[in-house]
Amino acid sequence: MALKKQPLRKCLGCGEMFPQKELVRVVKTKIKSENPDEEEKFEISLDLTGKKAGRGAYLCKNESCYNAARKARRFNKALSCEIPEEILEKMRQEISTDE
Repeated sequence: MALKKQPLRKCLGCGEMFPQKELVRVVKTKIKSENPDEEEKFEISLDLTGKKAGRGAYLCKNESCYNAARKARRFNKALSCEIPEEILEKMRQEISTDE
């Protein structure tokens, strides 16, 4: 039986390629609105399972990569939206507890 290839993803912080399972996925998912006239709303969250639907970006599980990505505003560029500070802070807390 042939071994499956592990997909590689690039970390937003350090820019190195790692197997997908070693990284944390940050996801932007669209929130469905009942009113079609409303502006589209998005939710930013960490996807620890790697299976959530939506636009994703990957990050190493260490705080130095998180700090580098945040300083260079790479989350905003990768997810094509402005991310509020409280969400970034929540992400930092979750990443630092995973270590």
